Amino acid sequence: MESKCLEVCLTPALLPLYKVEEYIVVIIDIFRATSSICYGIENGAEAIIPVSQVEECAAYREKGLGYLLAAERNGEVVTGFDFGNSPFAYTAEKVAGKTVVLTTTNGTHALHLSRNARRVVIGSFLNLTALCNWLKTQQENILMVCAGWKNNFNLEDTLFAGAVVEQLKDGNFKLDDPAIAANDLYQLGKHDISEYLKKTSHGERLKKLGIEKDIAFCQQIDLTTAIPVLEGEKLVKLQS
Repeated sequence: MESKCLEVCLTPALLPLYKVEEYIVVIIDIFRATSSICYGIENGAEAIIPVSQVEECAAYREKGLGYLLAAERNGEVVTGFDFGNSPFAYTAEKVAGKTVVLTTTNGTHALHLSRNARRVVIGSFLNLTALCNWLKTQQENILMVCAGWKNNFNLEDTLFAGAVVEQLKDGNFKLDDPAIAANDLYQLGKHDISEYLKKTSHGERLKKLGIEKDIAFCQQIDLTTAIPVLEGEKLVKLQS
């Protein structure tokens, strides 16, 4: 059997180097967009619509269909919107049966750039095992896209990519150097992920905003089993 590629794009700035249409793409934005998306879909959100710009999100207000509007920039909720990308805003009480329109600094940007992939799914520590189990069954090349921070590399997204590589590397996959490097990083941090990620620059930004609880929440492993998948313009729960 011909091996499939398991690759890691360390920042959206490097996406032009890949033909995303040849991959299943996993979008990773651990602090906090993809963690919140996984939690929201798990908690019964009908759909989450990712958009790139704040203005696009605001435009849904005029459609009058009861959308929840979520906008975050630089770690903070944009004034005038229902909430941002804190996972605590995506509880069943708030999102069950609702459609959320979401724009964030990094995660939705990476997703927008990857939209022509064969399939786009969302990964976080919250759905790590469910995601990996599904990826193992796929017969396509896999590209993990780390959202990073404003097109730059970050530790937390790369560490998560390494955690996925750890579960898949013994399968029929050909790893690229970024995937190997991400897995090496995971070996350094896997025994205490929370302690290792204390050093991250984005973690420090969020701490200054007083949202350490969000950081801790996003490091929980296997809290959810839902895999959000992009269907048209909407992220919905993948049906097995």
